Amino acid sequence: MPVEPLHRHQSSLEGILDFSARPPLDPAQRQAADQRFTELIKRFDQPPMEGEDVKYDRVKLVQLTYQYSLSDESKGAFLRAFFESIGTPISEDFNTAEINLPNTAEINSPNTDEINLPNTALRSSIFSFADYLFENFFMPLKASTRKTPQPTPGSQSAVLALQQGAVTFLGTPERVSALRGACLIRDRHRCVITRRFDIEQVKRQQKASQELQDDDGNSLAGHTRFSNLEVAHIIPHSLTRLNANSELDPSKVAALAILNMFDVGAAFLIEGINIDRPGNALTLTPNMHYHFGAFDIYFEPVEGQNHTYYIRSFLIDGLIDDIPTTRTLFLAESRTIDPPSPRLLAIHRAIGHILHLSGAGGYIDDIIRDYEELHAKEDGSTQLDLLVKLKLQLQGDQAGQGAIRSAS
Repeated sequence: MPVEPLHRHQSSLEGILDFSARPPLDPAQRQAADQRFTELIKRFDQPPMEGEDVKYDRVKLVQLTYQYSLSDESKGAFLRAFFESIGTPISEDFNTAEINLPNTAEINSPNTDEINLPNTALRSSIFSFADYLFENFFMPLKASTRKTPQPTPGSQSAVLALQQGAVTFLGTPERVSALRGACLIRDRHRCVITRRFDIEQVKRQQKASQELQDDDGNSLAGHTRFSNLEVAHIIPHSLTRLNANSELDPSKVAALAILNMFDVGAAFLIEGINIDRPGNALTLTPNMHYHFGAFDIYFEPVEGQNHTYYIRSFLIDGLIDDIPTTRTLFLAESRTIDPPSPRLLAIHRAIGHILHLSGAGGYIDDIIRDYEELHAKEDGSTQLDLLVKLKLQLQGDQAGQGAIRSAS
């Protein structure tokens, strides 16, 4: 089946990712799609063309997103979206479909006259799919998880009804005050990584002239490991934050659709008020909050031990205090407060590996630095289009227009 460059000039792939009403791949389709995907990745995983500006490894990002998809159903959804994006939809007889693959010389030839145009279009389509995942999921996710907004007055959540036939996701305004209180109770007023005790709890005990004790009745006298503690969302709170019209912006709808492809059904775990449930949150020190939100650290489950994790970092050993370590997460004695969700921690861990191994994480850090500086670099190296897109995703259209003026 020849490849048609249908999506090379599309600004988005929303229709491609709207797979919710489609049946899962049958075993023959899945096997054929997996084989052809592997062939494509192997063939296009080559050094960049001469003069090509490479910010991150697009082919590797696509490969890793498939590799770290969290179930067979999710991998099937990814393959369906991928092949539709490159113009080769998975049909009933996909097991007999053929994709013309170029050889290495054709991919890397500096002479455009020697390049097979269909293969060039195929390469471009794969890159476009990677860029769509990067711009609409990985970039805003990494940027928005850096800091959970700390306690604000609770407010009633709103429901966003999308167009008929599309997946409906619910959005929610800021409501983290009750969440922080619940997490502090569940986590014994301690950071789940460093085990530092909450300074504010100590102040309350002092004010009440109480003996300084932790939640288990142990004396805090002479205890030196204290900190201000924060609530940190596993999947970012901003992902379902409504705009001024009490609606989800299109960028957030796109991000939720990609999340739902990455782990089928995961988007519904965080819709509406669920985004602010204890299962989607941890109690952390500000420093650990920052690194967890930046996907510098991750939780890897210890086999056979419930709610016990190896906590590791992608950074060099010793750069982050108390990492690596192994911790068993606290459980609320009453069992009325949910523990951190293993599934959401698995998503966070998978995203961290994709960002790190593809180089996309470092590239996003560069974009975030430009975003924080709010002006273009004098050497012209600022990624203006991505900077504006990031501001639109994080703060809305008004802020995005401000980014355009600031960077011009």
